[in-house]
Amino acid sequence: MSPPVIIFDGECLFCQRSVRFIHRHDRSRGYRFAARQTAAGERLLAQAGVGLAPNSMVLIDDQGTWLRSDAVLRIAVGLGAPWSAAGAFLHVPRSLRDAAYSVVAAVRHRLSRYLPACDLPDAALRARMLE
Repeated sequence: MSPPVIIFDGECLFCQRSVRFIHRHDRSRGYRFAARQTAAGERLLAQAGVGLAPNSMVLIDDQGTWLRSDAVLRIAVGLGAPWSAAGAFLHVPRSLRDAAYSVVAAVRHRLSRYLPACDLPDAALRARMLE
């Protein structure tokens, strides 16, 4: 079983902070990360048949390729308690979940203006980034 890979928008501060949050709380799955703007990100998206997946975080694991709310909620489940409680939302119809996801995706760059700049990734996070 290979470690799951999260593909994110490397130009989005909100997405970068999400990756740091996941890395900090990941206790067992060993998530790997790739910015969609990197060669690894582009290759993985092409292999999954997703394209560049604008406005979507992507999770690729042994069960498949997940986009939008499916990706975010499955990542949360993989983080364990208390974050795994978000998995209950997987029972909400995808159309409703993805509508909420789309609202956040549409304003994520504006939300980033209110976040402090990220520090450079530490060695542990850099080791989990696919180039």
